[in-house]
Amino acid sequence: MASLTRGLMVVARATALPARNLRIAASVSRRRNIVAASASIISRRGYATSSGEATTVDPTFTKALDLLEAGTRALEDGDLSKAAKLYRESVEAKETSEGWHNLGNCEYHLQNKVAAVEAWGKSIELQPSADAHTNLASAYVLDNPPKPALAIKHLTSALELSPEDPEIAFNLAAVLESTGQLEPSLTLYKKAQSGGIERAAQNVRNVSAKLIGERAKAQEKEKGDQQ
Repeated sequence: MASLTRGLMVVARATALPARNLRIAASVSRRRNIVAASASIISRRGYATSSGEATTVDPTFTKALDLLEAGTRALEDGDLSKAAKLYRESVEAKETSEGWHNLGNCEYHLQNKVAAVEAWGKSIELQPSADAHTNLASAYVLDNPPKPALAIKHLTSALELSPEDPEIAFNLAAVLESTGQLEPSLTLYKKAQSGGIERAAQNVRNVSAKLIGERAKAQEKEKGDQQ
């Protein structure tokens, strides 16, 4: 997908992302943290602390939450490797959506993309979240070669979970545009624009112009066929 890769110019890559940009979230399912923005996609890497699940008397769950919080402190100190280690110990003690989500984020920034994708997938299995689906989509878009079909799948799921999120709408529009699906792309760019994504206005103009051009060509072809 040459047009897709040309349109991507990620500002904060995994190897260059400063520790101060690794933000902590209260809950994965509610976090809306944007860490990387590109010309054609907005990518989110929100980190989560413990969930609202009751600990009751389960010592393994308590241990998992303690390790999750320790991983968060390591992130605050800028130590990704230590955070990843603690998050892995957390999910080994007791699997949680937050633990897998944060582990996936760390693995991605450490350039362990396969491990990151696996971790985000497990997070979704436990508790589907728009952030995890968006992260997976970003990974597939930035893959070599890109995997737009998988990106569209996960962004569609993310939008179903957060239908009013303009950032997700923008991301999905960008991938749809790259695959030539202009009509749905335009609709989503307009949604993103109305939701406050200012740069979506330029995309609305660009896609509208493409559609006008395609319609003009179709009309010319139709006239030619009739003669």
